[in-house]
Amino acid sequence: MSHAVAEWCAEAGVDSVFIDPGSPWQNAWIESFNSRLRDELLNLWHFDSLLEAQVIIEDHRVDYNNQRPHSAHGGLTPAEFTATWTTINQPQPA
Repeated sequence: MSHAVAEWCAEAGVDSVFIDPGSPWQNAWIESFNSRLRDELLNLWHFDSLLEAQVIIEDHRVDYNNQRPHSAHGGLTPAEFTATWTTINQPQPA
């Protein structure tokens, strides 16, 4: 899998950035998200099938992005924050 990502990066002309092993502070946002996902969902379920895991995790994703306010977004859901930001930051005609 890592070879596929490396090939895609090379073809797309982008660089990848790696964090040092054992250095979660270098990517605190994703570490926080992973911890929250594990505490709020993954540790609470014993999935009996891949399909069950996919359905339950997708339901959680939809709720997380569309129903649940986030303090980092001033009490807006990520979907509301994105819509507001996009409206405010539209390119201006020249």
